[in-house]
Amino acid sequence: MDLSVDAAPANLADILERVLDKGLVIAGDIRVSLLDIELLTIRLRLLIASVDRAREMGIDWWEHDPSLSSGGRSTRELLAENQLLKQRLAAAEALPDRQGGESG
Repeated sequence: MDLSVDAAPANLADILERVLDKGLVIAGDIRVSLLDIELLTIRLRLLIASVDRAREMGIDWWEHDPSLSSGGRSTRELLAENQLLKQRLAAAEALPDRQGGESG
């Protein structure tokens, strides 16, 4: 007697495609209390979705994050700013010390 099911099992690629297409939200709260005094609350919110789906939902923070997108400042600009700041710091350190005010 064969008890196998004819329906093809969903493979990982199918499951991943469905999750990215529809999106998946996981939410939860962790609260630590002592004698009815809340000491710590951790709120967890996790969204798993494709980039296209996230854009449809109005989520696009990675496009404006300089460390994640090419829309940020270039390395040349950052190096120039760094050099300018080093020069200003050196000039400030070269000024006479005015902390003590008038001595006497």
